[in-house]
Order: sequence, then C-alpha cells, then structure tokens
Amino acid sequence: MQNQLVIQTQGLSRSFGARTVISGLDLAVPGGVVYGFLGPNGAGKTTTIRMLLGLIRPTAGEIHFFGQTVQPGDWRRLERVGALVEAPSLYPNLTGRENLEVSRRMLDLPRSQIARVLAIVELSQDADRLVRHYSLGMQQRLAIAPAMLNDPKLLVLDEPTNGLDPSGIQEIRALIRDMPAKAGTTVFLSSHLLSEVELMASHVGILQNGRLRFQGPLAQLKQQWGAVLQIEVSQPDEAAALLKQLGWQTHVDGAVLQVSNVSPEKAAEIHQAFVQHGMLISQFYLRQAGLEEMFLALTGEKGQGQP
Repeated sequence: MQNQLVIQTQGLSRSFGARTVISGLDLAVPGGVVYGFLGPNGAGKTTTIRMLLGLIRPTAGEIHFFGQTVQPGDWRRLERVGALVEAPSLYPNLTGRENLEVSRRMLDLPRSQIARVLAIVELSQDADRLVRHYSLGMQQRLAIAPAMLNDPKLLVLDEPTNGLDPSGIQEIRALIRDMPAKAGTTVFLSSHLLSEVELMASHVGILQNGRLRFQGPLAQLKQQWGAVLQIEVSQPDEAAALLKQLGWQTHVDGAVLQVSNVSPEKAAEIHQAFVQHGMLISQFYLRQAGLEEMFLALTGEKGQGQP
C-alpha cells in the first residue's frame, strides 16, 4: 500500500451559502504514512474531514479511497476506514474490555477483534479495570480502539490530543507514530499542536483559506525551506536594518534575529558584513527550521526569508 494513494481528492469544494470554505482541494495521501493535516482555525480542516467521512456532501469535486471513486451516500466507503472526530464517548463505570464489547456488538464483529485492538493501543494489561480509573492518556487510547475494531487501512483522527496533559500527549504520539508499522494503518490526522505533528507525521498538508499551501513529505518541506540563520547581537535594530540593506527579510525577537533560507556561503557573507560594521555578535549559527515557523510563514502569520 506504500505507493498507493489511500486518499485522493480532485477539485473538492464546499460552500455554505455564499461562503466558500474549501476550494479546489487536491489531497494526495500515500499509504503507510502518518499525514498531518494542518491549518489555522477556520481554514477548513474539519469541513474536509466531514466530507471525507460522508457526514456532509461536497459542493463539487471527487473523493477517492484506495483508488476507487466514492459516491455521496455510499457508506461502503467506510468499510476500510476508522475515525475519531468527536470527544471520546466512554462508559466510565464499565471496564475497557466492556466498552469495546459494546462497540463490537454494534458492528457485529468477531470477539477476537477486542484482544487485537487492546494490544494495538497497549491496554491489554488494563482491559479489566474500570475506565473511571484510567488516566487521560489511557482513556484517549481506549477511545481510538473502537475505530480499529474493523481492522481499518485508514484511520482519521481530528485533534486526537485535545485536552490531554503532557503525559497523555506523549502516549498518543507514540501510538499514532507507530500505527502504520504496528497495525498496517495509514493515519490522517488534524491537529493544532504543530510540535507534536512534527514528531509523528512523515507527510503534511498545510491548508489556508480552504486551499493547500503545501503538500508532501515533511522532509521535502524542510529541504525547500532551507536553514535558518539565528543571530544574537547587542544592536538588533541596527543589525536588522543592515540585513534589509543586504536584501534579507528578518524576524526580530528582542536581541535575536532570524533569517530563513540561508546557505552556509550566504551566512559567511552576512557575518563578514556584521564584522565590517562593528556589530557585537554573541550568537551566530544555522539551524533547521521547525514545522511551527514554516507553518506560520506559509499561512501568512509571519513572513521571513530571502525575497
């Protein structure tokens, strides 16, 4: 499945009255990956997920799962798909195993599936404890488990770490990151925690105003973005003015200046210019840009880099 597109949309659009929320969206999600679907609030992430899951109909465009075109109202599209798009709905006075038994009976699946998914979410040892005694991370892992009962090849998660403490976030991060290898499941997740997505996802799609600004491997985005030059000087305003003269856009945070897409050769030229102008430099180094700063720049929240 690695080379097959698990999700593909062509010209997917959705309007509510005169307001267009999604416009000409062309998703391409390969199999065997964790795909982070990112965007500012109101960008259209949840609307897209609801269209994929058949909860609302597109205004225009096509949706393909596993290479097959799916028609609105065709619930067979979900036979190989699991999803968690709302807050977890668990019975606190039942055990973890009993919670899954409720879901299993509704889906009319073999009992053996319960043991399988408990192992995937690493709750086999706690399956017979009451859910009200579970930690937040354990509860969220259990909430994901029913979505795995039908042995899906695609798992769709909307904000899976919402409301979790750091320990719970770490648990869910490890679960999602290992899902393709451990369960043979492609994961399509929406999240506002960009630092967590960077630790989980191999591919990302960045949405702004209903349109994709970037889609592809995270490594490709980082390669395109280049290195960030971070400088700490005693005269930040003068340094920023000098960089502007040299043709660079700069983000200034106190005494620290950041310049994106800088090669080692260009960094050497900037350093030489600073020395010639008598700048007192306390830090001067290249580093890889993080997903958060690339996201903010791509979505227009912060512009930096070479013109």
